[in-house]
Amino acid sequence: MVAFLAVLLSSFVLRSVATAQPTETKNYDYKLTPTDRVRIAIFQEEDLSTIARIDAKGCVNLPLVGEVRLAGMTRTDAQLAIEKAYHDGRFLRTPQVTITVEDYAPREVSISGAVNSPGRYPLPIESSMSVLELITRAGGFRDTAKGTAVRVTRISPGDNNTDQKSQTFIIDVESLIKGKDRSKLKENALMLEAGDVVYVPERII
Repeated sequence: MVAFLAVLLSSFVLRSVATAQPTETKNYDYKLTPTDRVRIAIFQEEDLSTIARIDAKGCVNLPLVGEVRLAGMTRTDAQLAIEKAYHDGRFLRTPQVTITVEDYAPREVSISGAVNSPGRYPLPIESSMSVLELITRAGGFRDTAKGTAVRVTRISPGDNNTDQKSQTFIIDVESLIKGKDRSKLKENALMLEAGDVVYVPERII
């Protein structure tokens, strides 16, 4: 009976992912991360165009302007940050920057607790992964899982190059699976980022 319920719950998860995931993926915009290797092209400024790897501090070292922080930014935001650096430094009047990722950094998340296959899982490069989809990839909840309180811990850079900040999100995955409380659907459909740690607690019996 327990095995049957676990299979049934997994099928609910798969159907939920199939219906909800395409919308999230469509709006996804990749965020740059340390060790990404990027090509930075500046229109009509070949001498300033370069290929650089984002360092551990989240920065690239660019001609004339020096270090510019890019980690955690979408490519659009990173392009604007570089344009601002060249404009504010009075090196270029109207810089036009294009960034392409030449080599993506490894991107993983981990999941532990009351799932059937805990461990580390790679994130897709040019699309998103929700907590719900990760749980599906991890074999679904065990029968003792408390699916209403899945915890996601995210460590991200602080305001300067050495600080880090930690955020914790509590996701009601069970409501997502069952289609309950549609008003909180967006709140619970968190998209994962590289380095996120997901923990599924056990129910208190």
